[in-house]
Amino acid sequence: MSRLLKICFLLISVNHAEITRSQNSEDLPPLLHKAVDEVITGKYLNALLDILHFQSSNVWTADMLSKVMAYFNAQEVMFTLSSLQMSIKSYLKNLLYQPRQLLSEFQQLDQQQFRTAMKYLFNSRKDRLEMGNVILDWGKTRERIFQSPGVNRTLFLITLDKCFLALSALDCVDILSQVLRLSAVNYLQPDVIGNLPNVLLEDAFRNLSTVFKDLYDKTSANTQKALYGWMKQMLQKSYNRSEFNESTSWVSAENLWILGRYMVHLPLEDILKISLDEIRLFISYDNATKQLDTVYDITPELAQAFLERINSSGFDMRNTSTIYRLGLLVCFYDDMEQMDAAVARALLHQMIKCNHLRGFQAEVQKIAASGDFSSSVKDIQGAFFKEISLSGLWKQTEYNSSMMKEKELRRSQALYLYELLSKKNYPVDLLSTGQLVKGVTCQVIESMGTDIFLNNFKFFEINLHLLSPYQVNCLAWKFWKVSSASIPPFLLLVLPTEYLEYVSGPLCVPFIGSLGKIEMDLFNPSLHKKNAVLQKVQECLNGSVADEYDVDLLGNLICHLPPDFLHDRMSLKAMATALHQFKLCQELSHEQKTEIKYKLLELYGSPNNWTAETTLDVGPFIALLSKAELNALAEKFPGTILQIAKTIGPISSSEELLSTVFESVSNATADTESSLTRPDCMGTRAPSSDEIIKLAEANVFWSVQELECMDAETFDKNVELLGTVSGFNSSQLVALKEKAKQVWGSLAGWKSYHIVSLGRIALALTEHEIEELDLHSVDTISVLSQQTGWTVTQARSVLQGFLEDSGQAISTLKSFDLVGLGAILCALNSTEIMSIKTAEFSAAIARIGLLFCSTPVLRQFKVMTESVFGTATSWNNSILQEIGTIAGGLNEDELKAFDKNLMPYFQPTAVRRIPPEIFQALSSEQIANLGPENAAVVTRSQREHLNASQLQSLQLALDGARTSTLESPDGASTTQAGHTPAPSGAPCLSSFGIWLCAVFTLHLPF
Repeated sequence: MSRLLKICFLLISVNHAEITRSQNSEDLPPLLHKAVDEVITGKYLNALLDILHFQSSNVWTADMLSKVMAYFNAQEVMFTLSSLQMSIKSYLKNLLYQPRQLLSEFQQLDQQQFRTAMKYLFNSRKDRLEMGNVILDWGKTRERIFQSPGVNRTLFLITLDKCFLALSALDCVDILSQVLRLSAVNYLQPDVIGNLPNVLLEDAFRNLSTVFKDLYDKTSANTQKALYGWMKQMLQKSYNRSEFNESTSWVSAENLWILGRYMVHLPLEDILKISLDEIRLFISYDNATKQLDTVYDITPELAQAFLERINSSGFDMRNTSTIYRLGLLVCFYDDMEQMDAAVARALLHQMIKCNHLRGFQAEVQKIAASGDFSSSVKDIQGAFFKEISLSGLWKQTEYNSSMMKEKELRRSQALYLYELLSKKNYPVDLLSTGQLVKGVTCQVIESMGTDIFLNNFKFFEINLHLLSPYQVNCLAWKFWKVSSASIPPFLLLVLPTEYLEYVSGPLCVPFIGSLGKIEMDLFNPSLHKKNAVLQKVQECLNGSVADEYDVDLLGNLICHLPPDFLHDRMSLKAMATALHQFKLCQELSHEQKTEIKYKLLELYGSPNNWTAETTLDVGPFIALLSKAELNALAEKFPGTILQIAKTIGPISSSEELLSTVFESVSNATADTESSLTRPDCMGTRAPSSDEIIKLAEANVFWSVQELECMDAETFDKNVELLGTVSGFNSSQLVALKEKAKQVWGSLAGWKSYHIVSLGRIALALTEHEIEELDLHSVDTISVLSQQTGWTVTQARSVLQGFLEDSGQAISTLKSFDLVGLGAILCALNSTEIMSIKTAEFSAAIARIGLLFCSTPVLRQFKVMTESVFGTATSWNNSILQEIGTIAGGLNEDELKAFDKNLMPYFQPTAVRRIPPEIFQALSSEQIANLGPENAAVVTRSQREHLNASQLQSLQLALDGARTSTLESPDGASTTQAGHTPAPSGAPCLSSFGIWLCAVFTLHLPF
């Protein structure tokens, strides 16, 4: 919008020569006269909107512009080009960088101006705005407006404040739905719900209720409760008061349909008062099932109350038609006596839904299977394509770019296919496939012409998650080289830290906003660089996170704010909005979590006074509360605490919470004693199925004796869940293994499904016990190999058991056998490895390259790899990506022989596996070319073996210093290594002056 103003006033300045002082304001139409006065007083937004409204029914003429300028002269307001530019520049800065100011300016609009703003933002079908000969790409401008979280929040708040007074309710609901779908969690806070209109026409209310139902899962528990309160208030107003009394309920069939999943917030007494006629009518609705399929968070108590009313209303609860109408209420169906087969089948079919119900245990077993991909490549779609080996790809012909659009690629495949297809395809055809961006090398990026690069950069940007940190580093240097003035700010993250010095003032907001939309760890910055970036972010925020607008701007960056900053510089107002974002953070440190906890206590007060909704909103952070506080919450809201505990990780991070959950569940069933008649089980309470399912990871607190006293039926029913508990110690695992032997009989009689269901319990099997098992099935072996913690002797027993029971030798193993054996392959000796058939090894090599075997085993795998791909010194980038950790078996001479440009294509897992005494053989130049990701995984032991020059090169790689190979004019290759700072002196300032201008005119929303 501001750009439009700028263009308008530039036109005025250009026509200044045609204007005479004799003209006056009486010649101006009233609306244009008003706009000119607003320009004089600095109300640029008001003026713009009046101009847009004026031109919707008037045509601009040259004499009209002359009259405008005459009025300026008459008011003795003299505009020069430079002064006008400064005014507009200042206006842009305040308006676009300060969405709070934008909110203030919107609040001062009159109704006509507001209607015009909403029209052009939300209802205009125009992709272009024209003012005389000036054309603005309004479609793209509007798109960029909606990409700004701060501007979106302002639009949401101003819509609530002014829209229902200026526009029709239906139009306002439509506008709200558009804004809310962008970030409902951040905008819909409980205090904002009070600003929703309390009077709405029926259609508008229904539409807005539908929006809230669609956004239910994206809102906090407190917000859900507040929205239910608003919907209830609106529905009660429309209820026929003449029929209302204490014995009847306002909850009609229609109201249940409108509430949808918000019905889970109905009080028990309201459900029990629902008219039987209304409940019968509701269940009869064709879409009742659709509504009831969404009540994931309904409590057992409320579900039973609904079932009771449905049963009382005359529905036959043993009728298959009724069962299909119950939605998720079937999960609480308890009338199992004397059920006929048809009803049982229907009930079982419907109960599949219960896996998604909060508090229910989903029992899903996945067994990986690999096959022979010898069919045509074009017939293999999606993730299955990733299973084709690199050597298998070489055997195929007739590839084309369109084949790649439905396939998922490993990086090794993408490197090979991009190089192959680039000989006959334009970059746009390859990059537009998505997955092929994984195969773009630095050399390819460097060789792109400026126009081709800039025109195709969007494909890299939308597939950022597919790129390696090294590729992003190459993109940043290329962008800096061809167009430093318009480089996307997030790319500064991967350039050396000195480039951050240029981020200040007007560049701060686009810099933070750009970083906030990506995941910083995706670029794997070094600790030094990460700290430098965070320091710059803090400077840009003026040292604090003041309110929700700052939280919007930070986006994902909020996960990286240091603990002391959270402690001293985050306001409670910001914390209320930031809580949801913090819950999404993957790797918060203990120190960060501790500061967040203190902020939450300051925000919500003592946990003793929390509601169930607040407890649910705090979520995983309750794990940081004291035992006494946790006990108080568990006593008040046992179901809520159980729900949160199921989302918590291993016991090491939440021992107090899990022990509280264990005590809460066990205390509720303290009288349950073991049904076993063994003397040592008399008086010992034993785990029940209900307890095991509720406890999940908290099952770790059962004593060995209690596990030993579990009855056979309970163990048989819950062994898979017990096998997933990560915190069981060796004594508990042995007790469960012995229980399995008691329940299932001799080891030789165990079926494949028995062995598979053991999970971690299998780690307690001794070598002799493993020998007794029937291990003929590679599917069984595949599941066993996924367990971490096997000793070498156990792994050897599993391997020997498989070979003997399947009647195979190492030399007869197929590729899918090798894949199924997984980590068990690390137990092979050199003779066994060399007896694997080359063709089978070739087909499984990418999977073998995922294993973390010992160095001697990796060296032997390396020898086998040479039989597939040739001598190590001839390997290219796609081969290095394909073989993964096997490259950790290279010897000193082989490693030194690799071209420096291949160093980024070693997988990080391979770099870590290179022994320190071998790693030190790398030249300084090779180390400088490792790339940021590989440099970041170099171990302390490897560092200790490096000399000063090598360490300096490692730091260059960590910093993202430029190390690209360029073509000189005569065709010879020249290498640039080390930091490449921005040009010094005046050219640098000039370049950044251009950048500043570009940020205003190109990268910002207006």
